[in-house]
Amino acid sequence: MRKLPTHNQMRRDARDKALTRDSWKIFQIMSEFVEGFQQLADLSPSVSIFGSARFKPDNPYYQYSEEISRLLSDSGFAVVSGGGPGVMEAANKGAFSGKSASVGLNIKLPHEQSGNPYQDISLNFKYFFARKVMFVKYASAYVVMPGGFGTLDEMAEILTLVQTGKSKRIPIILFGTDFWKGLLDWFETSLVEAGTISPGDMDLFQITDDPQFVVDAIFDFYEGVELDHIDDSKLMMDL
Repeated sequence: MRKLPTHNQMRRDARDKALTRDSWKIFQIMSEFVEGFQQLADLSPSVSIFGSARFKPDNPYYQYSEEISRLLSDSGFAVVSGGGPGVMEAANKGAFSGKSASVGLNIKLPHEQSGNPYQDISLNFKYFFARKVMFVKYASAYVVMPGGFGTLDEMAEILTLVQTGKSKRIPIILFGTDFWKGLLDWFETSLVEAGTISPGDMDLFQITDDPQFVVDAIFDFYEGVELDHIDDSKLMMDL
């Protein structure tokens, strides 16, 4: 095996410092996982909701997010969001006014993220990947509101996990037919046509413009399973 060049002691010292720094990061990452597991292990059942941080309260998608979350909360589902503004705030706000827990998985960002005040459980993350595990691991369903790169990232994450069998199938519901139409058309005309996904992969998700449909679709998926036992009916994510 070839070795990386080490021309002088200064270079070796720099490498040792970098290795020490990165090694200590393991403990920071571990602490985020441990805290997340401890805080969320008893949270059952729950729905993760994603969407743009940039929507203001007068935006229809903000208002739809709040309505969906309130319906879910009153139906017995804890609602998990990113803890920030926009759709995340609306999701926490709707759940906060309902009967079930409102959970925020906050991420430390230099510009955009700031915690909203509607969180019964608030966790703070430095690392995106630790936060993403918490979104998926305890989720009984995913609701994807219109959003940007972060929302697309989360949507692709859960679709990949379900498609590959790393997570058992759960309801994945996209809200906003006009918003998602172009992307879904591209899925059909490019991904399916090229064979990079199977035609059946288009059935991994549903799309709607009706807040009540979101709740009904989740209950239909788990028909015959008592609400308190929903998490027992599916496999947790394979870490």
